[in-house]
Amino acid sequence: MAGQQRAHTFCDRFGMRLPVVQAPMAGSSPPELAAAVAEAGGMGAAGVLLDTPDRIAAWADRFRARSSGPFQLNVWIPERTGPDPARRQQLAEEARTFLGRFGTPGAPAATEPPVFQEQCEAMLAARPTVISSIMGLFEPAYVRRLHDKGIAWFACATTLDEALAAQEAGADAIVAQGMEAGGHRGSFDQEEAEHTNVGLFALLPWFADHLRVPIVAAGGIADGRGVAAALTLGASAVQVGTALLRCPEAGTSPEWRASLNGLAPDATMTTRAYTGRLARAAPTAYLTAWSEPGAAVPAPFPEQSRLVSQWRRGNTSGMDPASHWAGQSAALATEKPAGQVVTEMWREARELLA
Repeated sequence: MAGQQRAHTFCDRFGMRLPVVQAPMAGSSPPELAAAVAEAGGMGAAGVLLDTPDRIAAWADRFRARSSGPFQLNVWIPERTGPDPARRQQLAEEARTFLGRFGTPGAPAATEPPVFQEQCEAMLAARPTVISSIMGLFEPAYVRRLHDKGIAWFACATTLDEALAAQEAGADAIVAQGMEAGGHRGSFDQEEAEHTNVGLFALLPWFADHLRVPIVAAGGIADGRGVAAALTLGASAVQVGTALLRCPEAGTSPEWRASLNGLAPDATMTTRAYTGRLARAAPTAYLTAWSEPGAAVPAPFPEQSRLVSQWRRGNTSGMDPASHWAGQSAALATEKPAGQVVTEMWREARELLA
């Protein structure tokens, strides 16, 4: 009953009817998916890492045309440390040479990548229910402005030290990301991301015993059993991503959806080969090539991400046309509509918690 009460309190605070938050997956969170989740009673989301301010505003407008429900916008915190410039250039050159085995690249990007500060301003202007961060913390002045506008801040954390730092900085909720999660690992120190290998159900009670703010459980949850377990262990809500990637509203490619079908938890892999930052994905020939003896080390972010994008614009063979992100719950993902997925998830969880 305690878990259901926490969920009820969380839902009342953030305008939800069921404690299921869509993961803000950059490039895989169209407004149609977010609106379907929100209309079912959860919280929709978008990752805006790749988006310019006008695209952020357009996404929010398209969402609001479909739903009056809550939604979050998420961005990566820029890395403050990393390889020195000479080492960074060397790794980029070696990665470029290695990518040559997949064909020839296209032209460099015609436009500059989005500017973090401009994205932050655009998120404030969009006035979502929640603005969330991953891989670090917002500056205090931005947190104050965010709260002045009545917007909550959700901070992703992979360790208790990260979670406590976020709580102290003013986060309204902590997204506890277990190592099972698909997509990018939210470690504050990306150089140490491989070492933050803690499973969600070990992380949750540890967080619950030390935090004052609500916890949103993320990683490996794709049905009611996972929701019930997360709430029992101290979460107030869950965040799901892989569970929704095969839904029609997600707009993922047939190849990506097929890679998730029946994918065993131990078959997923962690890799830096798509972006230069550690993430969990379905195995592909492209990814496994980077783990072979003698393979190059992926360049740091954003160099690796730019190189991969350039090759995708070229004449290639064996290059993944899209990043096949996949959490360890991939085999539980279905092709049902997103609203049905989250509704059934909560119904099953309530029965188990009763």
